[in-house]
Amino acid sequence: MYPYLKGKNILLGVTSGIAIYKAVDLISKMRQIECNPKVIMTKNAQRWISDQIFSAVGNCEVYYETFDVKSGWIPHTELSRWAELFIVAPATANIIAKISHGIADDLLSCTALAYSKAPKLIVPAMNVRMYENPVNKKNLEILKQNGWSIIEPEEGHLADGEFGKGRYPDNSEILEYSEYLLSKKDFMNKKVLVTAGPTVENIDPVRFLSNRSSGRMGYELAREFANRGAEVTLISGPTNLRPPSIVKKIIRIESAEELREKVLEDFEDNDIIVMTAAVSDLRIKNYSEQKLKKDTIVNLEIEKNPDIIKELGRKKRVGQILVGFAAETENLKENAIKKLKEKKMDMIILNDVSRKDIGFEKEENEVTIFTSKEELRLEKNHKRIIANNICDFIFSTFF
Repeated sequence: MYPYLKGKNILLGVTSGIAIYKAVDLISKMRQIECNPKVIMTKNAQRWISDQIFSAVGNCEVYYETFDVKSGWIPHTELSRWAELFIVAPATANIIAKISHGIADDLLSCTALAYSKAPKLIVPAMNVRMYENPVNKKNLEILKQNGWSIIEPEEGHLADGEFGKGRYPDNSEILEYSEYLLSKKDFMNKKVLVTAGPTVENIDPVRFLSNRSSGRMGYELAREFANRGAEVTLISGPTNLRPPSIVKKIIRIESAEELREKVLEDFEDNDIIVMTAAVSDLRIKNYSEQKLKKDTIVNLEIEKNPDIIKELGRKKRVGQILVGFAAETENLKENAIKKLKEKKMDMIILNDVSRKDIGFEKEENEVTIFTSKEELRLEKNHKRIIANNICDFIFSTFF
């Protein structure tokens, strides 16, 4: 889900790299998320894939003729005026050189020269020796200075059999970065620490105590804060999720004690702390280095894990915002408010985990936000939208 891209006018420039087939997938995804895309292809790009493929897959117009002027409609000036976001993907060394030096000898390079606003995004993809060439590197630096954002290519096996940096990135990374470019930046210059996922308390090398948290709510909150300009640290327990590519600092933990250690290391430096992680209440006191036999499991010794958020409530400085979550099955409001007060949180978000259609392991959620003065119910929606609404509430309440 990419809510910031829905309905946006996105102009995709396609050049003749071998990764061009991935641009077909990109335009398909743009259609699926209800963008309003248009495509410019270079003449060499058309030698790889027909413009009709892009038109059919993207349900959009495709342009390639510089002089296709009709009734005063001039392609490069009109398209550059129309677009809210300009992406060139894949971008060859040739088009990078042209755009960086103001050469305008085809429709794509003319449009790039006429596109005088932000945001604009280049996705280089080429042979590793071409990418690492000092001339190409210098051209990319010129583009940065001229306001272009650049997604670095991945390192790996390339189409020509060589290994190195030059691979076209996953399209989800391009869409995530596009969202970042189009998002408001109300959390700019704020540092945010988000915890996510379950913790795991090992019993022996095979068994463990944990819970059903998928980590999705925390990951979506980390993504939302980062989109809106915050410097985000994500501390994550074990999950099957791919972290948001725009979150640059990700710390992996397993146990509650590891979570506590990492949170305390970064706590002082952050303006907002969002404790989304579902921390195991108990841990094994007598961990076994060997797999336990069935008849000995009954002899497990259990002790309580530290109450991390309560400790943070005692330590937080003036101006820090501490946000917690309450997963409850009964006396929902009463239990949430009690935790809010006892643990000195500024805000708590209540989940009804007795429901099977929301919360743990689900893509949707429905929550109620409590502060000392306010109560706000967020109706059932995708966790991405819930995260957006939570960030809106934090900004309007505390800043």
